[in-house]
Amino acid sequence: MTKTLLKVCGAKTRRDVELLADSGADLVGLWHGVPNGPSEVSVDQVSLLAEAARATGQLEPMLVTFLSDVDLLREIVARTGIRWIQLHAYQMPQMIKALRRTVPDDVTIVKVLHLRAGTCLEKPLIKAYEKAGTDLFLLDVVTEDGQIGSTGQRLHPKAVVELVPSFTKPFLLAGGISAHNSADYATVAAHPQFLGIDVDTGARDHRGHFEGKNISAITRGWRTARHEEVA
Repeated sequence: MTKTLLKVCGAKTRRDVELLADSGADLVGLWHGVPNGPSEVSVDQVSLLAEAARATGQLEPMLVTFLSDVDLLREIVARTGIRWIQLHAYQMPQMIKALRRTVPDDVTIVKVLHLRAGTCLEKPLIKAYEKAGTDLFLLDVVTEDGQIGSTGQRLHPKAVVELVPSFTKPFLLAGGISAHNSADYATVAAHPQFLGIDVDTGARDHRGHFEGKNISAITRGWRTARHEEVA
């Protein structure tokens, strides 16, 4: 059985990275190229944080970006050693095809699919994304006013279940994930393509800082890959 992965998004410091590793996360999202993003860091910081993540022996760093400049992304991959790229926003299949040809074969390309009121905005492009070289999808909410990423809003389980047959790749689930709502997504989590969960808001305290006990609780609640370590 494939174990459920836990990705926590938005680390900005080495202390953040170490806390996530100690609390049971498997992947850490590092934001670069996210305009006005509250967790935006420079390429130099991405490099340092990626190195810190790998040094824990627990965490794999993932670049989270709105960028669509293939040459720039290739340079970032070469400079940071990143092997996971999450393409948020609305990059087109041709861009992913070009990226796939440019980065090393062991780089995992994650394309976010945005759902607004239960409807996937990129649904007509899903097959093209797969053909272009997308390795897995991440399902997330886009709000009515267009906000994408870290909305804290939940996806309806029925909308997810209805969308999954549209693609053949594994997927991560984002959008309002907490320690207490895993039962609501039992059908989603039982799907053979389900790979794990992506958390930001639910991993933080009221001040917006990462909270170890929140992350550990999510790890246990969803029985993610490292849940027994933090039981």
